[in-house]
Amino acid sequence: MKITIVIPNWNGADLLANCLRSAQAQTIPTEIVVVDNGSVDNSVELIESQFPHVTLLKNPVNLGFAGGVNTGIEYALEHGTEAIALLNNDAIPDVYWLDHLAGTLEHNDHAGIVTSKIMRSDKKHLDSTGDFYSAWGTAFPRGRDELDIGKYDKTEAVFAASGGASLYRAKMLREVGLFDEDFFAYYEDVDLSFRARLQGWEILYQPKAVVYHEVGATSSKVHDFGTYHGLKNIFFLSYKNLPMGLFIKQLPKRTLYLSALHAYAWRRGKGLSSLRASAQIIRLLPKMTRARHNIQKSRKLSPADVNNLIYHDLPPSTKRKLSRKS
Repeated sequence: MKITIVIPNWNGADLLANCLRSAQAQTIPTEIVVVDNGSVDNSVELIESQFPHVTLLKNPVNLGFAGGVNTGIEYALEHGTEAIALLNNDAIPDVYWLDHLAGTLEHNDHAGIVTSKIMRSDKKHLDSTGDFYSAWGTAFPRGRDELDIGKYDKTEAVFAASGGASLYRAKMLREVGLFDEDFFAYYEDVDLSFRARLQGWEILYQPKAVVYHEVGATSSKVHDFGTYHGLKNIFFLSYKNLPMGLFIKQLPKRTLYLSALHAYAWRRGKGLSSLRASAQIIRLLPKMTRARHNIQKSRKLSPADVNNLIYHDLPPSTKRKLSRKS
């Protein structure tokens, strides 16, 4: 299987060297592509001087995670790759990481994506063992902040894959489409996974494919980055992908949850991000309505099938916060 590793980068010179060395150390041969999103640090110089065998693609401006990886994916598809592994520039994969992902994809014809066990950089706590979508309208990484005690050591189906360390089948991407660049960052990986699920593709979690992640090393460089993109993308995630009956049925829960997030943003002094997100939702609504029409017209799952994929409770992190307050 011909595989291409795509690594998006924005001002990540302090992270890139370790990431690239670990990517080059993988036990199966692969082309490594770094997509630089208009960095103003010495990222480009570092790659060109220290990693001459890495393919470097340069975007003149920051296109976000979605736009950055799409640049790399399009390059890989044009060059005949059969699968694309996405890897964050702040992630360090185990030497057998890609081997385990590729083996799982090759032995499961209906799998469109295989995702990893993503650990915190302390190598003790989990960051994600697959993502899930809640009826309250948001997605969450399973196992986040838990100690890794073997609870999630089974290869199994999950709702969605983290774009930070997953392997995507090229055939699936050609059928479903690439990442939605209007998401820019946050939930764009869940959106793509949702679209894949609606087309009947499976998403598998492979616990032997281990990656160590320095959480938020890139997004934390921009003030209120997560608040703005998170608030707008949570809405579009459900609006685009839920069948109409489910969208209406779950609307009260989603409205309550999203309203609480906006209120929380205001309490933390991030009201401007809340307003910007709301304005962007209004601006993009016609475009997202057209996307919704195309997605729902071509979906292969029934509303009942989709409902069975959804986690019908509050995200675990929200439940923990509520329990501490009570």
